[in-house]
Amino acid sequence: MSWPRWLAEQRAERERAGLQRALRPRALGEDVLDLASNDYLGLSAHPEVRAAAAGAARSWGAGSGASRLVTGTTTLHGELEAELAGFTGRPAALVCSTGYHANLSAVTALADREALIVSDAHVHASLVDAARLSRATVEAVPHNDVDAVRAALDSAGGRRAMVLAESVYSVLGDAAPLAELAGICAERGALLLVDEAHGLGVVGDGGRGLVAGLERAPHVVMTATLSKSLGAMGGAVLGSPELVEHLVNRARPFIFDTALAPAPTAGALAALRVLRDRPELPERIHLRAARLAERLGVASSTGAVLSVPMPSPQRALAAQAAAREAGVRVGCFRPPSVPDGVSRLRITAQAGIAEHAWEHAVEVLTGVVERHGGGS
Repeated sequence: MSWPRWLAEQRAERERAGLQRALRPRALGEDVLDLASNDYLGLSAHPEVRAAAAGAARSWGAGSGASRLVTGTTTLHGELEAELAGFTGRPAALVCSTGYHANLSAVTALADREALIVSDAHVHASLVDAARLSRATVEAVPHNDVDAVRAALDSAGGRRAMVLAESVYSVLGDAAPLAELAGICAERGALLLVDEAHGLGVVGDGGRGLVAGLERAPHVVMTATLSKSLGAMGGAVLGSPELVEHLVNRARPFIFDTALAPAPTAGALAALRVLRDRPELPERIHLRAARLAERLGVASSTGAVLSVPMPSPQRALAAQAAAREAGVRVGCFRPPSVPDGVSRLRITAQAGIAEHAWEHAVEVLTGVVERHGGGS
């Protein structure tokens, strides 16, 4: 079969299933309430964050110019790493160009074909890809099944082992049993890697994430993104200084990638400082998410993302379009992005939206979900 024919058949198959996707550029100054964005705290547009990003671009230039190991590392990177580590209670941090790269760097540098990776069935695609690229033996276990993790580690047979989990899972919005997982890993000499992409800035004391609550846990590696609650771009791996040193020397996605540019580095640093000074922002997310979940008749979320089940991909898309027509943008989960195959509206509680605007969004979404058969 020729490539053009194969591509055409792939598209036709997606269209029949209602799974065709397309890029839709946003225009500057759109008159819409954006509840699809991961900018949970509204810090991307915060005056101090904007000023820091613009100032860094004027001072340092548009790009970093090279990889971190050549000339791409700036004093901004060092400040951000130190303050991220201090905020989350981890000894050291390493900033990468994206959260995806942070996961790829950590997993592929720590696991190889002689290791065992035990992966929760609902982890993000970046962790799935990282596990595959590591060439380790991978055992996927049922979601949040502590006993299955224990059994998998008991079968490691002396191999180095690593458990992959997220602090807050993005689709269902539930939290991982981190204390139990950390205890099991400590008893068996395994590493626990926790992706805090949807936890940092949202859960834990002042938005410090759930890993910060694990005391005396040197075997826990944390990854995070700077593009969600911190409203910028980039990712980070946090752990011991020895871990960071190892990644600098062995993590190919870090070594061979251009460093995070000055503007998002400075923007993330400024956003982190705003979060540190305003611990009430995460609480506003939880209050709004709880109220919206009650109105929509769906389970509440540990994090900022509410997941509203829909009868089909087509109905989910129709509901998304109806909300947009009413001035509210929401996301749409469809296979293969959902671990259980159920299409959903993806709605993020936003702390940066004015109260009257948020109430308007709640009314719009309540009506849209009712009309299109969504919810539990």
